[in-house]
Amino acid sequence: MRILLISTAFNALTQRFYTELMDADYEVSVELHHGDREKLLAGIKLFQPDLILCPFLTRYLSAEIYTNYPCIIVHPGIKGDRGPSSLDWAIQNNLAEWGVTLFQADEEMDAGYIWSSKNFPMRTASKSSLYNREVTETAVKALWEVLTYFESPDFKAEPLDYKKADVMGQFQSFMKQHDRSINWQTQKTDDIVRYILAADGTPGVLDEIYGQAVFLYNVHKEDKLTGKAGEIIATANQAICRATIDGAVWIGHLKRKLAKGEKGIKLPSTQILKGLIPKDVNNIEIDYCQIGKQLACQELWYSLEDDIAYIHFDFHNGAMNTQQCLLMLKVYQYVATLPVKVIVLLGGENYWSNGIHLNVIEAADNSANESWHNINAINDIIYQIITTTDKLIISAMAGNSAAGGVMLALGADFIFARRGVIMNPHYKSMGGLYGSEYWTYCLPKRVGDKKAIELTEECLPISTNYALQIGLVDKVLDNNHTLFYAQVRNLTKLLISDNVLLQQILNTKSVKLCADESNKSLNLYRKDELKRMYVNFYGNDQYHKARHRFVFKISYNETPTNIALHRK
Repeated sequence: MRILLISTAFNALTQRFYTELMDADYEVSVELHHGDREKLLAGIKLFQPDLILCPFLTRYLSAEIYTNYPCIIVHPGIKGDRGPSSLDWAIQNNLAEWGVTLFQADEEMDAGYIWSSKNFPMRTASKSSLYNREVTETAVKALWEVLTYFESPDFKAEPLDYKKADVMGQFQSFMKQHDRSINWQTQKTDDIVRYILAADGTPGVLDEIYGQAVFLYNVHKEDKLTGKAGEIIATANQAICRATIDGAVWIGHLKRKLAKGEKGIKLPSTQILKGLIPKDVNNIEIDYCQIGKQLACQELWYSLEDDIAYIHFDFHNGAMNTQQCLLMLKVYQYVATLPVKVIVLLGGENYWSNGIHLNVIEAADNSANESWHNINAINDIIYQIITTTDKLIISAMAGNSAAGGVMLALGADFIFARRGVIMNPHYKSMGGLYGSEYWTYCLPKRVGDKKAIELTEECLPISTNYALQIGLVDKVLDNNHTLFYAQVRNLTKLLISDNVLLQQILNTKSVKLCADESNKSLNLYRKDELKRMYVNFYGNDQYHKARHRFVFKISYNETPTNIALHRK
């Protein structure tokens, strides 16, 4: 069967559909819908699909498409829910359950015949977290149901009928900033948290701090600090703590509201407010050598369990700036001195890591220099991981990863991945970026030279099943986060339960590293990679232009040929 994915962007959900269908041997191609009707029609005509799926679509499909091809739209809402702000309203209204509905495209938005609808329990989490986890997993289950129905001649889709008892949704308008507006003098902490969660990662909640119009993101509830409602009462970990009428919240990221037509950059809060925060505001110093998480906004911490150390690095959207990399290196080096047998690198629940921080780089006075500092800082972490020979190192990937984030995981001895995680082990689509992070050493070791070239040149997302098949990961564990972490703990304990076997693994690791170093040193791998990166950063502007487009979400108005099979 030929399946065309039509999407506004090749986002995480679209990539998940793509990898699921590719793994199942469907003939899949992608057409990005940027508003050019003629280009879209030409793409469809080129591919001649048997079925069109729209995982993430913010534009209408014209009647000449859905009347000539079966078109299924993915909507993040329960039966009967309609409108573009579905998940936003569900979070802000504190609903206990929400869902995903797949229906036929029709003239009336979100009102076509229903092919599948499934619900899920809501968590207290950001919109992006719920979208990447519950919405995505539920949509994938519905996808396979739809494909089963599509091949069944007896199936009849269900018309939308608000008289039915199970049709609980309704039309909901586009959520505007006045719907999201926070009143710090009247609203309680939990309400404020929900409002910001409902707007994360887009569009953010518009507010004012020190006379600056800013959008708020990345919120965490503070349990102890209090102060005058609305005021900034502390800073820590690049976040600001703002008092409420019954407590306080940490806000990790802000974005300036600029003049019409101009776009701001989402950055750590203290970076946006640099020079504006009064000197008497308490800056809380976190002791990263202390076990556990001390503050709600803390992105990096470690925990201990018997002979196992777990390093958590839950950086916002998986991006790691120079400062964060230096801090992670410090924590890793400290944990490596502890009397433990294994270090488990846990990353975050939503993202393992996406490598260097393109937003911070874009905002820097000298983006080339900041790129250079950032790539060297993350390289330093990976060097430490690779050369730790007295302990077992495990990468446990619960969230998606890309570019240098994938390569960071490869420095470990074992890699465990949660089923459903998407990996993008490549750099080239970012303006021809060559990449570093010792990938020319670590990647071929796992998948071979030929496959390493294929992965980095084709620039396609891969599933955990495919990653396991080619040797990129060692085990694929349960899709459920709670079960995944339990399995990681059990497997880690099993690996170190036999001291003789553990010592054999460590000895083999040490001997292999020495042999590799004698053949070609790690420093030489790094030097060769950085020569190419130097050209990317300082020799031309392709990477800088691509990064600028990525940060400001500027579309190329065309579908890349690596995902558009019909346009190659």
